[in-house]
Parts: sequence; C-alpha cells; structure tokens
Amino acid sequence: MQRDPLTRDLEALLLVAAEPLPAAALASVVEVPRREVEEALQRLSDRYEESGSGILLRNVAGGWRLFTHPDANEVVERFILSSRHARLSRAALETLAIVAYKQPVTRHQVAAIRGVNSDGVLKALTDRGLLQEVGRDEGPGRPLLYGTTPEFLERLGLASVQDLPPLAPLLGEEEPEEDGAGEAAAGA
Repeated sequence: MQRDPLTRDLEALLLVAAEPLPAAALASVVEVPRREVEEALQRLSDRYEESGSGILLRNVAGGWRLFTHPDANEVVERFILSSRHARLSRAALETLAIVAYKQPVTRHQVAAIRGVNSDGVLKALTDRGLLQEVGRDEGPGRPLLYGTTPEFLERLGLASVQDLPPLAPLLGEEEPEEDGAGEAAAGA
C-alpha cells in the first residue's frame, strides 16, 4: 500500500500520542490545512478497516487515536498478562529480595549490596508493578526510596512483608560447632 508523506506523518504522530489528537493540532504540526488533515485521517481510517488491519483509527473525545481491533482483544490481553507475569531473571530476583527485606531502600543501597548497577532492574520491576517509589531519603540529593507493592504481596501469597521467611536460614549461615573445635582452631 503506497502512503503519501502526509499519511505517513499523521500515522507516526498518532502512534506516539498518549491521547486523542485533534485534527487542528495535527494540522499545525504537519503544516497542512485542517480540512486536508481531516480528509487524510478519514481515508486512513477507512483503509485500516477495509484491509482487516489489527489496528483502527477512530475519532473519539474530540481527537483521533489508534486502537487495537476488537477482534484482537483476546490475543492482546494474553500478551499483556504474559509479559507482566513472565519469569524473573536472577538479577531481578536478587533485586526484589533486597528491596523486600531492606525496604525502604535507595537505588545506591541496592547496587552496593548486589555489587553492580541495578538501575535497569529496578525500572523493570517497577514497570511490572512489583516495586514502587515510596518516598525520598533525607540524605544528600534526597534519592528515591523503593518498596514492594500490593501486587508483589499478592503474587507471593503474603498478607504483609512481615510474612516473609526469616532471612538468616536462607543465607545458609553455618551453625556454630558445639564441641568448641571451631573456636580452638580460630585461636591457634
């Protein structure tokens, strides 16, 4: 399907828009008369509909917006839910555990414990709804503090973070030897 430059530009603007865009606003950006923009949008909308595309262009709430086709709702929903509940990487699990046990915690504190920059992992866990910004530290620069979310608790089947298992047994710390041999060897 051959696209003219106006249609291409309108499509690109609609793709990146977070809300319906009025024809007048689009006309201003593309520097074309509003009437011409409205006609191009209607042609584009008709093309999507006629071709059986997975997207639709509609005039809603005083502006134009791209939507997924209603017949694709099931697959779109399955995709969104599967990406939010996909397995977590080892880095994500480490970061999530640090925040869960130490919260509220700063990005720098997480990085210091893990020994690597954890900015990307914190963002990914926040995007997935498992972590959230819970305030700002009172220290220099007032860095963001992170904590777990209700979704984190729900996914782990916990009523609160106090229900997390004790940390010491999970670290595999060795029990002190009962006969004192360990103390004698240390003193030698």
